[in-house]
Amino acid sequence: MAPVRVFRGKCGLFAALLAALLIHAAPAATSDVLKVGSKRFTESYILGALLVQAAVRRGPAEHKAGLGNTGILYAALRSGSIDVYPEYSGTIAREILKLEGNPGLAELNRALAPVALAVSVPLGFNNTYALGVREELAARLGLNSIADLAAHPDLRLGLSQEFIARKDGWPGLSKAYGLAQFSPTGLDHGLAYEALAGSRVDVIDTYSTDAKIARYRIRLLADDRGYFPRYDTLLLHREDTPQRFPLQWQALSALEGKIDERTMIRMNAAAETEGRSFAQAAAMYFQEPSASAGGTAGARPRGFFEVLFAPDLGRLTREHLLLVFGSLAASIAVGVPLGVAAVRKRWLAQPIFALVGVVQTIPSLALLAFLIALMGTIGTLPAAIALFLYALLPIVRNTHTGLLAVGEGLHQAALALGLSARDRLLSIELPLARPSILAGIKTSAVINVGTATIAAFIGAGGYGERIASGLAVNDNLMLLAGAVPAAALALLIQGLFDLIERWADPLRKK
Repeated sequence: MAPVRVFRGKCGLFAALLAALLIHAAPAATSDVLKVGSKRFTESYILGALLVQAAVRRGPAEHKAGLGNTGILYAALRSGSIDVYPEYSGTIAREILKLEGNPGLAELNRALAPVALAVSVPLGFNNTYALGVREELAARLGLNSIADLAAHPDLRLGLSQEFIARKDGWPGLSKAYGLAQFSPTGLDHGLAYEALAGSRVDVIDTYSTDAKIARYRIRLLADDRGYFPRYDTLLLHREDTPQRFPLQWQALSALEGKIDERTMIRMNAAAETEGRSFAQAAAMYFQEPSASAGGTAGARPRGFFEVLFAPDLGRLTREHLLLVFGSLAASIAVGVPLGVAAVRKRWLAQPIFALVGVVQTIPSLALLAFLIALMGTIGTLPAAIALFLYALLPIVRNTHTGLLAVGEGLHQAALALGLSARDRLLSIELPLARPSILAGIKTSAVINVGTATIAAFIGAGGYGERIASGLAVNDNLMLLAGAVPAAALALLIQGLFDLIERWADPLRKK
């Protein structure tokens, strides 16, 4: 019965691993930690970091960085996954509340009251939307306002995906200015300026406080029909946040009216053109003006290894391992029994493979969006469930294939010995199918390492956090600092499973 003990020992090992990871995933006593969210563009990253740096002077706070677009942040706020995040009055009015005009704080708060949210602490600057064109192209074609675009239908528009979809973005703008003849291309905001400078697109959407406007000599087209509302920067928060975190909220309230457009542009420039991290850019607000006005000349160029081995590497590695091995352990616990069921009950094989196979056809971001809507939360849990679902197919199929490969003669011999179905499975079939099952587990583990990087887009952390940050500012060093550890981890896991397969297969030992 040694094979039985070996197999049970492996199951126990995976169960212990899953339990340990779940314990690690449930931090103790986080209710007193103020959770600050941010969107996935430079200014929001910086403001999120700035709010945390202000709050931690009075109490614990953490930054849930780069969670995605307005819809995801709003859902995270309502579910309690975050407590506060920086938002803009025009976005709250048009995109969230579907209000027209420029409502004030009182009107916004009346509309938010039914969902237990509130806005307060205007930070002091207006960051409105605008359309930008290269200065030389604008001069050549005489483009000064958005209305002038209508006379040039051959222009190529590269707009951010959120702007294309927003009620206060392209749909309303094209109707207000008669621009229906254009078919804009979706483009990540962090890549838009380089695409414009390289003449790959002619028109992009910008924020008025973007630091790259002057650097790339971009002309902002006048909104002469007053389509865009004001986008005053505010704190959108749960209604009870000031009462739950009185000390941290005092620190945030002290920021009211203290950040003007010039200060925000300076901090954006530190991240986008000087190579500073978002936290370093935010810290400039708290420094003396003489210490933070050094500009590019005072910024030391970063090297790849400095970015790679930054202080957050340990945290990101733990988060990535949690996502990969937590979901993998659950996939093993479910996938192996499903593979056994597909062999024992032949009529179940087709429905099981159809079920686990269809998940592979769903794009990862679409699956994450569905799980967020279904569960009403963001972060590790929906990400781990998505990875669990993606990992099932290789494990189920390889378990099924390995068990089918067990010869009929062995089945007959086991029957002749009087072994029960359970003993045949544990003592003969699963041990013989073990190489195939381990190969399926290895495939799932390696795939999950790469897929787990997407989880950062919903606040689950991991190496994808660096990739998302790098995309936000088109920082190749940051992108590589996220991609290289993920690739190295995939190779390490593959090598580890190769050793396990060699140890577990007596024929390969020889």
